[in-house]
Amino acid sequence: MGKLKERILFRFRKWQQPVMVGNYKRFDGVKIPMTRVSTATVIQGQERFDVSDNVFIGHFNFIDATYGLKVEEGCQITNYVSLLTHSSHDAIRLYGAQYGKVGAMKAYNEGEVSIGKYTFIGPHTVVMPKSQIGKGCLIAAYSFVQGDFPDFSIIAGNPAKVVGDTRKKDEALLEKYPELQGYYNEWAK
Repeated sequence: MGKLKERILFRFRKWQQPVMVGNYKRFDGVKIPMTRVSTATVIQGQERFDVSDNVFIGHFNFIDATYGLKVEEGCQITNYVSLLTHSSHDAIRLYGAQYGKVGAMKAYNEGEVSIGKYTFIGPHTVVMPKSQIGKGCLIAAYSFVQGDFPDFSIIAGNPAKVVGDTRKKDEALLEKYPELQGYYNEWAK
């Protein structure tokens, strides 16, 4: 009986493990063949989640698209990332015990988030409402991102700020691998 129980538990644990699922089906029924999303990622407000092709959304993320979230082509969202389009972090203090008991609240932060093409978001990052991330950005792990960031920014910190330019980083890589220049130019120029 011990071996049978072991096999059943093994299969259950394997079934429970998160996996990447390709051919993502958007809220409007359109299949996006090269977009992969983990079964362990939660997407709230799917009807406002505008995701493009060739996007990777890893394990244990919280994707809040309630007030609009656009993720452009080629983005990679690693693990344990929160993309938020609303937050009560200010309103809860101002309203105290009256929080949630009144109608439309003041200081309740809400707004669309957009992430530009070929941006990489490192683990344990939080992107707050109304944030606009340009194309080709690299967001370091554990960053708290709020606001507008230009194309090709290297973004890091809590609060996050621009600490570099990915084009400088890419220059060295393209010098080492010149055969990749054509691929890079297709989207970066």
